[in-house]
Amino acid sequence: MDITEHFLANSPCDMELSKVVVPLLKGVVYQEDNLGVWDSLLRMQAGVRDYVAVLGLELLLDEAEGYAFLRSRQQDDENAAGNMPRLVARRQLSYPVSLLLALLRKKLAEFDALGGDTRLILSRDEVVELVRIFLPAGSNEVKLIDQVDTNLNKIVKLGFIRRLRGQKEMFEVRRILKSFVDAQWLAEFDQRLEEYRQQLADGQEAADV
Repeated sequence: MDITEHFLANSPCDMELSKVVVPLLKGVVYQEDNLGVWDSLLRMQAGVRDYVAVLGLELLLDEAEGYAFLRSRQQDDENAAGNMPRLVARRQLSYPVSLLLALLRKKLAEFDALGGDTRLILSRDEVVELVRIFLPAGSNEVKLIDQVDTNLNKIVKLGFIRRLRGQKEMFEVRRILKSFVDAQWLAEFDQRLEEYRQQLADGQEAADV
């Protein structure tokens, strides 16, 4: 048990509240993965918001899409923000990973516009084709596939996609990606892709997302 779990389990706060807050502190809570925690979160979200606010965090909950997560609050006073320990770490992503996230987000927007199934499922081969157009003609096929595999593994760990059970080369694009790549960002998609092309050409390695 880590220090956060110990505090919650032994504080005067309601035990059910702790059963919601601890999973949120560990990562994204999905309705489909844990219906019990999700139902408790919906019922107690006001208390959860108040509790995590003390920790300098805010709850982002999308009931329609079925996910919730915590992020650091936006502080008006930068000095105050600097005095608050960061509980939710920012991640640095390589440009190829950032590019793939952008392409998956655009694909999700196109998929939603068709108004069919709610789950966007892509094969590894389909992902390779998304990336291929940004590489020079004649790029090494084996190297390309290896790079896509590496980047997909990183994105799985970030929680934006997941492998289908028993189908290691099939991926579901998780809808939480919409919270990290928003509509305004998509509106500037072409410009951003041009920036990615330039960055990839220059061989730079890291970027904040």
